[in-house]
Amino acid sequence: MAGVQTAVELRGQGWRGALTLLGDEPHPPYDRPPLSKAVLLAASAATAGAGAAQGEAGPVAGSETGPETGPVDVRFDVDFAALDVDLRLGVRAQRLDAAGHELATDAGPVPYDRLVLATGAYATALPGTAGLPGVYPLRTLDDAAALRPVLAGQRHVVVVGAGWIGAEFATAARQAGCPVTVVEAADRPLAGALPPEVTAPMRHWYEEAGVDLLTGSPVAALEPGAVVLGDGSRLSAAAVVVGIGARPATGWLGGSGVALDDRGAVRADDRLRTTAQDVYAVGDCASFPSARYGERLLVHHWDNAVQGPRTAAANLLGGDERYDPVPYFWSEQFGRFVQYAGHHGAADAMLLRGDPAAPAWSAVWLRGGTLAAVLAVGRPRDMAQARKLIPRGAAVDPALVADPAVPLKSAVV
Repeated sequence: MAGVQTAVELRGQGWRGALTLLGDEPHPPYDRPPLSKAVLLAASAATAGAGAAQGEAGPVAGSETGPETGPVDVRFDVDFAALDVDLRLGVRAQRLDAAGHELATDAGPVPYDRLVLATGAYATALPGTAGLPGVYPLRTLDDAAALRPVLAGQRHVVVVGAGWIGAEFATAARQAGCPVTVVEAADRPLAGALPPEVTAPMRHWYEEAGVDLLTGSPVAALEPGAVVLGDGSRLSAAAVVVGIGARPATGWLGGSGVALDDRGAVRADDRLRTTAQDVYAVGDCASFPSARYGERLLVHHWDNAVQGPRTAAANLLGGDERYDPVPYFWSEQFGRFVQYAGHHGAADAMLLRGDPAAPAWSAVWLRGGTLAAVLAVGRPRDMAQARKLIPRGAAVDPALVADPAVPLKSAVV
């Protein structure tokens, strides 16, 4: 998404010179969010309906290459030929010579005048599981295709990690008829992202969907057909899906002069420039300083891959625009639509709008009396208003914010 959007933005903002887009996957550029949602469900239904449970790969809907996705076409609606973009697929970057303005790839050297890094991130693996049969990540189109026969066969799946991706896959697997167990090392779902008052009630979401959720259960080892937990207990598993986060795909940048932060992300400035001349970075592979939130952010979400390229393209073409977005993402899990906008810290005051045990509620974080972040579950109006108020740094009345009957915009003072 970040690479494609950068190319589209450069053309849209007036660049008429040569433009090359490199991607290491063989498939035409595609949208990632449906992979853990619609693609899995459509693939499962299509496979079962077509009697193709053997797991043979077919084409992407409407495409000549790539794994089958049933009726869901995840390719971007971009005519690269019409945009005069030199799209090179299956090309892997190996080394960057920033001083010589040249990118070494497995297909040969690629010189450049200006370079945008949009290499994204890769799924974090459990140690010692490389090449182990029956263990799957879920981040790419090929990952989703590999999981197709698992869902179609309605096999028992163990999901490692009760984060966003784990919950989304568990949702799809249950809808496909698979028995599902989710194991989480922390004491509750989403422990690294949200406070206990918000996440503790989410345990019921798993129960309601018929998913066995085991918290406080670190994985000690994976074996063919089994997951061994830290207490020595074993879970049988026809498949294991690992959803424990992602790491920026930046290992190939060593010695290039492009500085990385302590999370391995490219350390971009507030104009999305890197520490190497004429090199910019966007999307999942890059962190940036946020004046709005007073810290460096690394945002692994779709919206960041759309917004960042607009700023990068403008600055590549001579502009001087600051990148300081209000992060936003959504998740569909267990029949609920969850949205989050902003960024909160432990010191921010949290207020609840409604009961987290109810079908619809929101959590609001205030920083110095201003709206900093909102999590909305089944309350789209709260989110729509929050996405207008947070960029303004709107000051609000806490008593009115805590009343779910009062629109957020009416709580502004």
